[in-house]
Amino acid sequence: QVQLVESGGGLVQAGGSLRLYCVASDRTFSTYDMAWFRQAPGKERELVAAISPSGGSTHYSNPVKGRFTISRDNARNTVYLQMNSLKPEDTAVYHCAADSGTGWSRATWGQGTQVTVSS
Repeated sequence: QVQLVESGGGLVQAGGSLRLYCVASDRTFSTYDMAWFRQAPGKERELVAAISPSGGSTHYSNPVKGRFTISRDNARNTVYLQMNSLKPEDTAVYHCAADSGTGWSRATWGQGTQVTVSS
């Protein structure tokens, strides 16, 4: 069973940048779809970005398009989320997820990392 550990969150001013990291324990990491989700207090969980096993295909939610970039390094079992031009609305707990083909509702999730963007 894959285990995921996120890091890189923190406090940043609006307009700043953060880079999130998600490290997987499983050597089959290169076969998984990977994604970043976020959840703010009082809001539903939201898909932020997703990336195919090879990294050749990516998807972004509308609020982050043009500002966030998801990438992966399969040799290091790591997926990244580069977040630029951060806005207060981006404040949330960010979770990494791995999907082996069963759908995100059955995906493996990391513990999350807090991102806080001040005005």
